[in-house]
Amino acid sequence: MRILIADDHDLVREMMAAYLERDCGAKVVQSPSFDDAMAEIARSGAFDLVLLDYRMPGMRGLEGLHAALEASQGKPVALISGTADKTIAEEALAAGAAGFLPKTMSARSMSNAVRFMTMGETYVPIDFMTAKETENPALAHLTPRERQVLEGIKKGQSNKEIALDHDIQEVTVKLHVKTLCRKMGAKNRTQAAMMARDQEMV
Repeated sequence: MRILIADDHDLVREMMAAYLERDCGAKVVQSPSFDDAMAEIARSGAFDLVLLDYRMPGMRGLEGLHAALEASQGKPVALISGTADKTIAEEALAAGAAGFLPKTMSARSMSNAVRFMTMGETYVPIDFMTAKETENPALAHLTPRERQVLEGIKKGQSNKEIALDHDIQEVTVKLHVKTLCRKMGAKNRTQAAMMARDQEMV
């Protein structure tokens, strides 16, 4: 069994590889980025299973999944993540992923999931998919409009672009930016965007 694990967190990647080699008898190849993983697939051919970290460099979310599926020529590709929610998991499965593995799962469950997926089955933890989602507490004090503006800021949009997207005045967007920066404790829109990204706010 040949498995490729791509994750930019060295400790997570190395622990997963060590466990799968010991528990499943697998030959595991490790990659620290999406581009490195794609190069590895091109160099050594399709793996029996590819595990991709959803948020590693170069991944670009589900774009990376689609590219990896194409490169793997029908072999299973699954996502691993410590932050993605069940909506992402559902989208990944709909896009053709063989499974979705939260990094919170036990090592034994992970090895069982890997065996399951290499046999052509689809795996996702039932408790993960049925758990009630809790809202990020950092969002609780923002109004719906402020959340929309924050999402635009996170995407790198200008006030004018945000205003056009939501059919509001540019001056109104400017006021929302000022208010949400104050509520978040951000010095400027750039810091607000960084906070939104780091805290998975939108």
